[in-house]
Amino acid sequence: MPKIVDHAARRDEIALVACRVVAQHGFQQATVVKIAREAGYTTGMIAHYFDSKQEIILAALRLILKRMEERLGARSAGAPIGLLDLLAESLPLDEQRTTECAFWIGFWGQVPTDRRLKRINSWVHREYMRLYERSFAAHWPEWPGWPQPVRAQVLGAVTTFINGLTPSAVLSPSEWPAERLLGQLALQLELWRAWAAEAARTGGGAIEARAARKPGRARAPAG
Repeated sequence: MPKIVDHAARRDEIALVACRVVAQHGFQQATVVKIAREAGYTTGMIAHYFDSKQEIILAALRLILKRMEERLGARSAGAPIGLLDLLAESLPLDEQRTTECAFWIGFWGQVPTDRRLKRINSWVHREYMRLYERSFAAHWPEWPGWPQPVRAQVLGAVTTFINGLTPSAVLSPSEWPAERLLGQLALQLELWRAWAAEAARTGGGAIEARAARKPGRARAPAG
């Protein structure tokens, strides 16, 4: 009797291996041959599931987002936890998340010179913003009442902070233990929550948000 193959699971397996190879060797060195070898498959088998290396990378990006969303969902469904713990799912606090973050660093290094990767990166950025916004809405009761420009400012700032903190933590793990990572993120959340409350109270949120989009004119707290 022929063996039944779960093709979706095999695609995810290959994507996960690609994530690990990019994290360990860099984007350029993560060839289809190396990914196939690490996965224990032939390049012909890989070609059966993916047309190109870019398709494998896209699958890896989707898989990381899926895993992050699953972690967020699982934690939200369990005992009540705070916003800090949810957003910490994006930080390199354990082996799995460190591999995912290292993959992002390798991917980001290729984005400026590849038009298609730029489009993919924009899509990924929007997906991350969606996940973060859902977390803010679930844990800050005042979030829905803030003006949209204020919410956008907070969301963009926290996302940028996490994206900036991640490479430092991956490249210098001894300098960024979990306690320090969580402490820095907690401080950012505290500062931006206070700023947003004041901006919403004084009606200056729209002005602040427009100023923040112009270099050198933002007055919100810095990372």
